[in-house]
Amino acid sequence: MKFETRAIHKGNHVTDNSGSVVQPITLSTTFEHGNEAGLLYTRAGNPNRISLEELIASLEQGADAAAFSSGNAAGTAVFQALEPGSHIIAPDDMYHGLHNSMTKLFKGIHTVSFVDMSDLEAIKVALQPNTRLIWVETPSNPLLKISDIRRIAEIAHEHQAILACDNTFATPVFQNPLLLGADIVMHSSTKYFGGHSDILGGALVTKEQNDFWIKIRTIQRVGGAVPSASDCYWLARSIRSLAYRMKGHAEHAMVLADYFLVNPIVEKVFYPGLKSHPGHEIAASQMSGFGGVVSFQVKGGAEAADKLISELKLFANATSLGGIESLIERRAAVEGPDTLTPPNLIRVSVGLEHTDDLLEDLDQAFSKIN
Repeated sequence: MKFETRAIHKGNHVTDNSGSVVQPITLSTTFEHGNEAGLLYTRAGNPNRISLEELIASLEQGADAAAFSSGNAAGTAVFQALEPGSHIIAPDDMYHGLHNSMTKLFKGIHTVSFVDMSDLEAIKVALQPNTRLIWVETPSNPLLKISDIRRIAEIAHEHQAILACDNTFATPVFQNPLLLGADIVMHSSTKYFGGHSDILGGALVTKEQNDFWIKIRTIQRVGGAVPSASDCYWLARSIRSLAYRMKGHAEHAMVLADYFLVNPIVEKVFYPGLKSHPGHEIAASQMSGFGGVVSFQVKGGAEAADKLISELKLFANATSLGGIESLIERRAAVEGPDTLTPPNLIRVSVGLEHTDDLLEDLDQAFSKIN
């Protein structure tokens, strides 16, 4: 089946005899012993979570998937599954929540080297005898850097390290890291999978059901950071329209990127769909679309950036991304004092509003800081 068909039909398992077209929500926290599904307790397994995991694994073309209560919980499970004393190579430009997980939760347990993941030589230099994980986020957050998944997979596997890829920005609509050599894919399903800014969740997908994956499954089921049956239901519901939403997000993001590119008040635009982007060729070789997030820097520093955001009417000044509504924020203000993000950088999660309306709103806002 093609992607759109799998998104609608994979994982939709009707479990009652009412003739329902859509799988119902199973709210029970416990199950009678000896049931045909082998279920015992909802932390360990639930019909809706099983269906969601089957669906996500199918879309990423992996062997298995594990759903978590948040993207941070999913990423943290990977770090927790590593043997103590492991060395991790991670992007210097990455989601700050997982950055904090690496540097705060696992301080004294693992060591981390943060490097520019678009620089293959920098990755090689960072390798240590105990490097066990290379973490890639492509496109990255918020600078939209592109990492060459194929080449980094070769580097990781030559060193007997695991390559994990945060595929949140691209989604499996536009990129399949497992087919490019990655071992594990991570998603914050809060974002494009949920698509409506109303569900918190995360997921991991594995290429192989190996010993490392068994550890992750154990962490999921014993640690208990799992989504509720209702959240799993709503995520599966939202994923059915994922392919069509992503096409709209990417189309609109390209329109805004072109707009920012010629705007005299904009210093620099970050979007891999632009031919001027340093990672454009690699992105075009491993992605079928360039995603729905655009970042740009405004002349006049943080003050001008804040002023621009405050004048917008259709763009909500809010954290997160991937919803049908457009969101905007100055990332450095959110990431805190240790951030490497430029203070005048604005990240836009481009929604599905009509682009004419978005451009009109931007025009009036830019006119206020001219």
